[in-house]
Amino acid sequence: MSPRLGNHNLTLGPRFGTPGPEGVRRVRILLIEDDPETADYVLQGLLEERHALEIVTDGRAGLLRAATETWELLIVDRMLPGLDGLGLVKTLRAAEVHTPVLFLTTMGGIDDRVAGLNAGGDDYLVKPFAFAELLARIGALARRPRIARPDTTLRVGDLEVDLLTRSVRRGGEPIELQPREFKLLEYLARNAGHVVTRTMLLEAVWDFHFDPGTNIVESHVSRLRAKVDRGRTELIHTVRGAGYCLNAPA
Repeated sequence: MSPRLGNHNLTLGPRFGTPGPEGVRRVRILLIEDDPETADYVLQGLLEERHALEIVTDGRAGLLRAATETWELLIVDRMLPGLDGLGLVKTLRAAEVHTPVLFLTTMGGIDDRVAGLNAGGDDYLVKPFAFAELLARIGALARRPRIARPDTTLRVGDLEVDLLTRSVRRGGEPIELQPREFKLLEYLARNAGHVVTRTMLLEAVWDFHFDPGTNIVESHVSRLRAKVDRGRTELIHTVRGAGYCLNAPA
């Protein structure tokens, strides 16, 4: 009898890297799929091929697992609770997570396929599908050269800027930022140790290619400094006549 998915995440299959019959390398796969019948069908077939498989039924949970663990392939449904498949893959790609993605979905129109590939998907298979074709596509994607997983957290001293979850911590304590404040801090963190000018910030954070004649940069830096540096060692420094610098003390 086929193992049933139910309402829970499920991990089955051989240990990652375990060779199958005749030395064929098996693939560690994360399936993000909320339809029990599809998930069970894929599970049974991949287990027979001795692939290692984990199933997650929610988009947000799938994003977390995809971003924080090592996988050789992600199989992603387009229509998911919590976070849809397009949003999930776009977030991964924005965070420079390059694990190959195969969309497996009922949304089979040309526009749907284009949207999936433009979101960062590597392949697109429409339900209902032949299992032999799914296996062939898995094999083709698994043979592609692997890109090392980047660290999606920027660190300056005890400050951590998580690009995937869009969250900030300092000394382990969370700091709540507005979207524009996060974008400002991200830019400073990406250029840590270097002076960034007011003009650079206007272009990078506000997409202004002219001087609006306001104190928009100064006011946002002031609010950001109040949240990041208040009661702590100063990280955000004003460089008189030049700009700003995010830097930890030596």
